[in-house]
This record gives sequence, C-alpha cells and structure tokens, in this order.
Amino acid sequence: MNRRIKVNGLPYKTRVYINNQVLIPSELVKLLGIERSLFADVVIKHEGRVISINGVRLLRNRRATSRQFTIPREIREAYGIKPLDEIEIISVEPVEITGRRNAVLNP
Repeated sequence: MNRRIKVNGLPYKTRVYINNQVLIPSELVKLLGIERSLFADVVIKHEGRVISINGVRLLRNRRATSRQFTIPREIREAYGIKPLDEIEIISVEPVEITGRRNAVLNP
C-alpha cells in the first residue's frame, strides 16, 4: 500500500485532524530540511487569515519522516479553527530552543 503524498513545496493545503493536529508529509519535511528539528515556527492560512504559530513541537513517528504539530487551543479558539477545516501551510521555519535538552535530534 503506497500512501505517499506528492508535494512540490510550500504553500501546501491540508486538513486539520480530529485531534487538532496537522500533518507535514515526509516529502515536505525533506524539502524543508527539518528532519532533525523538534520545534518550528509555522505560518498557516485559514479562511483568508494568515496566522503565525511560534514554537510548535514537531511530533514524529519512529518509522516515518513525516511530522505533525498541534494547533494550540488559544489559536483555534481565537480564529475558529475546527477539526476537518482546510488550512494552507505557508511556511515552516525550524527553531533551536536554547537551554532546552534535545532541542535538535542527535545523529
């Protein structure tokens, strides 16, 4: 079963999962070079509004390169983002959190 998602780059349209998480497919993770990043600043677009989310944790699966991040409750409530809403990921910039262990994955 091939579940690859074809991605040419940003911006990338996707849907918010039921658990308020957003998937960043492995091809996009590789294009952006964020395989080893644990935190990122993400800019999304929802219903014509551009929303900046700083310092989101990039969740990962052991066997996959793809990442997921959770849209914080404050952002969801302020902008009316609900599960299954379509959003557009405009940018993902890795952030290295200083003073925090494991801010970047070790080789």
